[in-house]
Amino acid sequence: MPGGRAGAGELLERVLDAGGRESWDVPPRRVAAPGSAYERELAAARERSGRDEAVVTGAGLLRGRRVAYVVSEFGFLAGSIGVATADRIVAAVERATAEGLPLVAAPSSGGTRMQEGTLAFAQMARITAAVTRHRAAGLPYLVYLRHPTTGGVFASWGSLGHVTAAEPGALIGFLGPRVYEGLYGEPFPEGVQRAENLFDKGLVDAVVGIGELGAVAAGALDVLCARTPPPAPPPLPPPAVERRQPVRVPDQGPAWDSIVSSRRPDRPGVRELLRYGAAAVTPMSGTQQGEADPGVLLALARFGDAPCVVVGQDRRSQREGHLLGPAGLRVARRGMSLAAELGLPLLTVVDTPGAVLSAEAEEGGLAGEIARCLADLITLSAPTLCLLMGEGTGGAALALLPADRVLAARHAWLSPLPPEGASVIVHRTPDRAAEMAAAQRVRSADLLGDGIADALIDERPDAADEPEAFCRRTAAAVGEALTALAGLPPEERLARRAARYR
Repeated sequence: MPGGRAGAGELLERVLDAGGRESWDVPPRRVAAPGSAYERELAAARERSGRDEAVVTGAGLLRGRRVAYVVSEFGFLAGSIGVATADRIVAAVERATAEGLPLVAAPSSGGTRMQEGTLAFAQMARITAAVTRHRAAGLPYLVYLRHPTTGGVFASWGSLGHVTAAEPGALIGFLGPRVYEGLYGEPFPEGVQRAENLFDKGLVDAVVGIGELGAVAAGALDVLCARTPPPAPPPLPPPAVERRQPVRVPDQGPAWDSIVSSRRPDRPGVRELLRYGAAAVTPMSGTQQGEADPGVLLALARFGDAPCVVVGQDRRSQREGHLLGPAGLRVARRGMSLAAELGLPLLTVVDTPGAVLSAEAEEGGLAGEIARCLADLITLSAPTLCLLMGEGTGGAALALLPADRVLAARHAWLSPLPPEGASVIVHRTPDRAAEMAAAQRVRSADLLGDGIADALIDERPDAADEPEAFCRRTAAAVGEALTALAGLPPEERLARRAARYR
């Protein structure tokens, strides 16, 4: 483990040329309620770190070449990503793209800011969209993973570099070891989540100290900046294109009621949806490259008059112990590729207690596959529809979320961690999970109010009590949404998606 953690300022001073550095930071928007405990935490973080947010952005010279940078400040609430943090990152990435600059990112973060909950978690899709657009413009994106980099940061913009280096001894992993131990009562296997092990497994390209980083990055850019860039993507529409009208949020019970309902073993899932609500179902298997994952169902199907490719998280298989791993995400990406090639709409079904947490999954590139799923889904040429059908835990859920339109069952939910894990981070015990679920706004009604979901599908009163009727009702909503999306001109649909995840 690194002996001393370098802050953002020290890293920039040691990597960039002296002089000529400019900050792109603007004061962050206010996100905490006046007088709240979170507001006091933010004030203390500003005083302790000397920063106003958990990242610093700007431009400077790297061996004479102008580059843009996004650097985490771990001293500010553990480098966590909230809405204002994401604002700053996205603004910097978009400015780098507009100015045609290579981008160097140096994350050091525990992931999503638990005080802001699901809305902050969803920002990872927004950041991924900006990075993906930067790469699509033919501009280099270099990543330097610092100690520690975990959670949604590692599973999104931390895993999308053209070239990725890591700090010696850095802790880098999908789930932080403290949360793993709090949830499972045993430590994560020693050494798996270390930079050197990731290098041995081919998940990072180099392990270099900060003193070497400037030379390594400059060498990579000498090659990457010499290539002929592809045609520039069309300009982003103004954000107002997708400004949502106020929605009526239905009355709904406590968040914990939905958590309990979603975990019922008799709750219908994607298999029942296809059985009761779809026609012409053609199951498919695996990646076609020697991998399969029973936790992900891939099929062709028709909902009413609307044909589609279905990528669904299979609750039955996951409950039997087949939690989603890297192979399952590669199966999902096969479905995305199939939809693009055939011009068929893609339906993703989110229903997962979370990805598998194991040494094998970490070493198999779980976080990177989540990031690539996000990038592929955000840029997919085909119409996309996401159905939140039950549990929506962590990066495995986020990987299938960013679609043109999102439907949510009444007792579906979305959270950066299982509520027990969020409770471990904030309260050092899993026993306040119900409180955390409420605070993090994980319910479908909250997702609707916060603009993450577009419409809710009723349960009367619980999908497990009316499985066939619920699935037929859901299938009808899916068919209507797919038909509406297919009827939009592609340019308009893609412009709306770009604005939605901006």
